[in-house]
Amino acid sequence: MMKHRIQRIAWLMALFAASAALAACAGAPLSLPGLFGASGSLYVPDLLDRPQEFNGKDITVSGAYLERDGRQVLALGVSTLDNDLDAQPLGEPIWLEGFPREVTTELHQPGDAIFGFVRVKGRFETGGPFGAENAYRHRIIVASAEPIERVRRQEYRIENRPLGEGKVSLFDLVADPARYNGQTVTTQGYYFWNSLIYVLAEGISTEEDGSSPQPIGNMIWMEGFPPSVSGELNVGPNNSFVWGRVEVTGLFQGGGAFGRNGVYPAQLLLDPDNPASARPLDPKR
Repeated sequence: MMKHRIQRIAWLMALFAASAALAACAGAPLSLPGLFGASGSLYVPDLLDRPQEFNGKDITVSGAYLERDGRQVLALGVSTLDNDLDAQPLGEPIWLEGFPREVTTELHQPGDAIFGFVRVKGRFETGGPFGAENAYRHRIIVASAEPIERVRRQEYRIENRPLGEGKVSLFDLVADPARYNGQTVTTQGYYFWNSLIYVLAEGISTEEDGSSPQPIGNMIWMEGFPPSVSGELNVGPNNSFVWGRVEVTGLFQGGGAFGRNGVYPAQLLLDPDNPASARPLDPKR
């Protein structure tokens, strides 16, 4: 399936270009005073172009934060697939130490990374090596940080209630997987697929515009969802994700380590050639 990459730098680059033009006319150092609400705030290219000038100094800098695979960096921007996965820093990243965890709750969180535009205050150092695998020439020892963009999310969840005769709730399957192991069961939940994860979940969290969906709450791995039914759910750009509330019937297996990285305690196997094994419960959003 074809994926496209999105570069999240447009509006920051516009502000940077405007600041650069003004600075060039005035013969002033290249910075972004006031544009982000912080007088004297720098931008990532300032540090990369003139690292010795800022070495050992306390600075305020704006850029794109990216946290992935245990690494926290500040960069010019972030490139992602159109499902917001596989986030990569644009340009040379700067290693961050001590970035406050509470700030990340207001950034993009597609599932395999956290990213978003932030303003960071701290001590800049150059001349490395710094960070993981000594791979970074520059670092910032963070004193404080704040998001420039604040991502608001909304949640959709199923209720924890009986589903009727012949059906088992997702909550019961998760609570006692051994009891239903090897049985064909009918249950309900939110189906989620993004080429890496295939699950039936208690809920889905999305950004306000419907982007960056991710499963939340109790969940089990699920394979064999009929492709013909996927088109009746919420489908991302270029088929980058699928999600929606569904009723499904399949072979339940519990008590193991299933799915990606073996982190799911149970799985449900559907017949992909049988559209009757799944049906949507909500209209597309």
